[in-house]
Amino acid sequence: MAEPRLTARFWVDAYRRRLALHDIPCFVVAHGDDTAGAVLVKCATLDGRARAFTRSFDLMTGDRVWQELAAGDEPEVDASIAKQRSFDPDLWVIEVEDRQGRHCLDEDGLG
Repeated sequence: MAEPRLTARFWVDAYRRRLALHDIPCFVVAHGDDTAGAVLVKCATLDGRARAFTRSFDLMTGDRVWQELAAGDEPEVDASIAKQRSFDPDLWVIEVEDRQGRHCLDEDGLG
């Protein structure tokens, strides 16, 4: 039997709440499909640099994990995100802004 999955909208709302608890600002840059849209998280450090993360599966355990999609100068990361959106119009894009580079994706419950 397949493991039940949270809707994308529910996960995004919970993630935004988690960030708010840490006083980390974030913005929904692209609103994807509420039910089944994939989620991409961009973390901008406000110094011209950024990283983008996407969820995938760990092949060894089958667990969902966050994997770095792109890192570097923010315009280059934005170009990678735009390319992903061109393939997947249902993609959510959440932009996190934190000078320390905190994104909370490594915390329990966000896999």
